[in-house]
Amino acid sequence: MPSYQISIPKLFRMLIMTVNTATAKFSPAEIKSEGLTLEEYQMICDRLGREPNKAELGMFGVMWSEHCCYKNSRPLLKQFPTTGDRILVGPGENAGVVKITDEIAISFKIESHNRPSAVEPYQGAATGVGGILRDIFTMGARPVALLNSLRFGELSDPWVRSRVNGIVNGIAGYGNCIGVPTVGGEVYFDKAYNRNPLVNAMAIGIMETKEIVKSGASGVGNPVIYVGSTTGRDGMKGASFASSELSDKSEQSRPAVQVGDPFLEKALVEACLEAFKTGAVVAAQDMGAAGLTCSTSEMAAKGGVGVVLDLDKIPARETGMTPYEYLLSESQERMLFVAHKGREQELIDIFERWGLHAVVAGEVLAEPIVRILWHGEIAAEIPATALADNTPIYHRQLADTPEYAQKAWAWDEQTAIAAFKAITPNEALLQLLDTPAIASKTWVYRQYDHQVQNNTVIFPGGADAAVIRLRSQGFGTGELDSRQCNVESLVGVAATVDCNARYVYLDPYEGARLAVAEAARNLSCVGSEPLSVTDNLNFGSPEHAIGYWQLHEACRGIADACRELQTPVTGGNVSLYNETINAEGTSQPIYPTPVIGMVGLVEDVTKVCGQGWQSAGDAIYLLGSDRVSLAGSEYLASVIGEVAGKPLPVNFELERQVQLVCRQGIARGLVRSAHDCSEGGLAIALAESSISGKLTAQIQLSAVEGLHPTQILFGEGASRIVVSVKESDRTLWEEYLSDLLGKNWQYMGRVSEANSDLTIAIGDDQAIALSLAQITKNFNEAIPKRMGHGL
Repeated sequence: MPSYQISIPKLFRMLIMTVNTATAKFSPAEIKSEGLTLEEYQMICDRLGREPNKAELGMFGVMWSEHCCYKNSRPLLKQFPTTGDRILVGPGENAGVVKITDEIAISFKIESHNRPSAVEPYQGAATGVGGILRDIFTMGARPVALLNSLRFGELSDPWVRSRVNGIVNGIAGYGNCIGVPTVGGEVYFDKAYNRNPLVNAMAIGIMETKEIVKSGASGVGNPVIYVGSTTGRDGMKGASFASSELSDKSEQSRPAVQVGDPFLEKALVEACLEAFKTGAVVAAQDMGAAGLTCSTSEMAAKGGVGVVLDLDKIPARETGMTPYEYLLSESQERMLFVAHKGREQELIDIFERWGLHAVVAGEVLAEPIVRILWHGEIAAEIPATALADNTPIYHRQLADTPEYAQKAWAWDEQTAIAAFKAITPNEALLQLLDTPAIASKTWVYRQYDHQVQNNTVIFPGGADAAVIRLRSQGFGTGELDSRQCNVESLVGVAATVDCNARYVYLDPYEGARLAVAEAARNLSCVGSEPLSVTDNLNFGSPEHAIGYWQLHEACRGIADACRELQTPVTGGNVSLYNETINAEGTSQPIYPTPVIGMVGLVEDVTKVCGQGWQSAGDAIYLLGSDRVSLAGSEYLASVIGEVAGKPLPVNFELERQVQLVCRQGIARGLVRSAHDCSEGGLAIALAESSISGKLTAQIQLSAVEGLHPTQILFGEGASRIVVSVKESDRTLWEEYLSDLLGKNWQYMGRVSEANSDLTIAIGDDQAIALSLAQITKNFNEAIPKRMGHGL
């Protein structure tokens, strides 16, 4: 292996040359083009003791972007709980790792690819999937499941429809080809996302290596190996692009969108896992955002060492590339390894056998710097911590509650109800079922392969959370072959992504708490014990008083809720500056959208539960409180056209108890169906259970003092689950409910045959009577008809 030790005279000449190339100051426009402020440029000069050259400026630009260094959010993220009995790896690595059993551990994480998907929807979404998968197998885990959280604008807009088509196709194109099932997710539509779609991808993997693979470099003199695909000019400055607002000129940023190859990444998965099992790999880092710059600097900083990298050794797909282009390229399907000295050829042989590039491109240094060589000269030399750790951190002033929120909170529900236009409950239910945010997402998920690997227990649309069987075993033993599996294992994992962004917009603190509670409730509805969280914080600009207030309060809410439910955060992603600058120069932010990805333990995958009714004659119950509100509800937004009010806060004592009762009821074989009562309220939950089960229900509700029938039917509140049990189990079930929930439950009626109407009566008045065919038609056709497609 070539030596990268440089003689003192030659090093002095190189440093003089480097300084000379940077004597001319960069203009404010050039500095801004790298995503930096003039103040940050001065910080760079202070850290270097000189001015940077062009390549170095670009390196700082991507590494000091919000996407990479979290300069506005890092202080807020510190309040998240991150430890627990099952947490093996928390924040700071490529992905979190949680222990499921003594033999099984999973790695999981969520990431955003919002800006690229807005500009180039297919490749933006596809490479978002590829990137999150690399985060997982970089840890030594085999990817077994994908989920996604998508937000789009109004489907009446052709631009939005083009993004829906492209993004869904991109997710399908990458996930289906690489052979990882897309098992669940969520899709919302709201005008708040009209020009700024959100694409959040979550992945789960089963640990296969004896040791968890981490990213901190170590061992002075150990070789640094570049593996995977070639480097090109695609994805240039993608991290900076991901940290800026969108505008009419964003189409010019298409070079910032990477191009993915799922078939090559499939080979990369296998090669990496094979390489990790040899024990020859010291550390590994995905080349995602900021490419070579990120991988070299983060590996060096985490290990407290330095890295030298020779760009002449990097396999390139284009000629004439400059150091700036090499360092800022975000070409996909690439990794950087640190190997034990003397074992590099062993690793190179593995990658070449899989048809991939693998070259020794540098080595670990004792001095904690990142040194980049090109044509035998120093192209860049920066202290590793200046890029990865010693970055700008902004402690912004928290503003008072903004005017829009105060106005929303002043909304009077009873006065509003009295002023509602005349609309019958039947009409309201049909209209809500026809609302894309609530309607069936079959048009979306039928494009995804959700059965590949043959571990999917519950298919998309059948339950509140996805469930997959964890067939592989052997984590920590070093004896597992990736082709072996324990088919007798009944252990599984449930996963969900969730966030009601309208709630967060109206009240960021309570809205975030509600998002965590609902994610946990989704897991409990399939019989899974919630374990841990990965979050994707999608917000507007923190430089605006309202944007920072929303971010600050939402982080506080997530932290409190995760402590209440004992679901620590293992990592995630922050995506800020999700704003669109229109032709008039006005910036329009999205709804604050802190998506909660959550995983849970399923001890026996044969004892899980879906949302659909199972048999006519089964008894139907509502677990939880009858305390509901139309504040921030889907009814208020979609039927009335208002976004107002303050969502009801979560009672976590009741939330924990309702979820426990549901989980234990499923485990004991009493609960036959379970469905979270969320957007659209009780009426929507009953309709969805009817549609899923292809049966209807006859419901008799009692009038509630102080609540209008509209509130009872369509009001929303936390800690509410609709379940069904066999008629023969009613006595045992009700005794159980009384013991654990006291009065916080009610018997509502029975499941009826498909040829009967779904009926809901309140007191002596029948509020709703609709056939299964009517509600199914509206539910199933809402999105296809707007997209211009049949079912």
